[in-house]
Amino acid sequence: MPRNRHRSRRLAADLGLLVVAAAFVLPLAWVLLSAVDPHADLRVRIPDGFTFGNFDAILTPDITYTPLLNSLILCGGATALTVGCAALAAYPLSRYRSRLNRPFLLSILFATSLPITAIMVPVYALFVRINLIDTMQGTILFFAASQLPFAIWLMKNFMDGVPKELEEAAWTDGANSAQSLVRIVLPLMGPGLAVVTVFAFVMMWGNFFVPFMLLLSPDQMPASVSINDFFGNRGTVAYGQLAAFSVIYSTPVILLYVLVARRLGGGFALGGAVKG
Repeated sequence: MPRNRHRSRRLAADLGLLVVAAAFVLPLAWVLLSAVDPHADLRVRIPDGFTFGNFDAILTPDITYTPLLNSLILCGGATALTVGCAALAAYPLSRYRSRLNRPFLLSILFATSLPITAIMVPVYALFVRINLIDTMQGTILFFAASQLPFAIWLMKNFMDGVPKELEEAAWTDGANSAQSLVRIVLPLMGPGLAVVTVFAFVMMWGNFFVPFMLLLSPDQMPASVSINDFFGNRGTVAYGQLAAFSVIYSTPVILLYVLVARRLGGGFALGGAVKG
């Protein structure tokens, strides 16, 4: 009886995992199959014939190239700004003890729970007043500000894993805090930098609401906003073209993850650096 009960529980767990896996696999299968289906619709099916006509239809400057370039500029610039500011903010929180550390971290944690929709009205009014509305730099600044609280929290936790003794040795040799941060701490917390970079980039890459509100010119819209054009601005929904655009739209995120995958699984391995 106990063995049969164990098998039943294991079977139920396996079935639950299969259901969850299907929930993720089916949409991906639809995107991949519909991208090469000349008669794509909402059904997940093997195409009767394969075609690259859907890609040919969308590979134009107005539909794909310009929006993707705008996305790379927005998300790349905001990610670099987020990672740099998060490292500078996390360093004193990790290395120096103060009564304000805990309240500051709790404030950061609270800031991560604020929905962007709740602050967009005052942000929009502020951007209009300071002439940042419909500008790439203004959107980059807001993207970075919206991701910075959680990035600081993550960065601080990873920075705590770097032994302070390594910095003290650098200080003995004449390095200052900025030099030890750039030359000692950041290179040793490669996995942490990779996690923060990927997290910030992915969250910005798929953000529709912020650029939709802050950018007004069609030629500045990123791909996350221009994909909405497939749902009505061109008449009926072109499912094949939508799937093809989704494949291309997902490629930069996949490439970024592949580039940092080694760092994500590398760990710190600093135990031997402190000994001896």
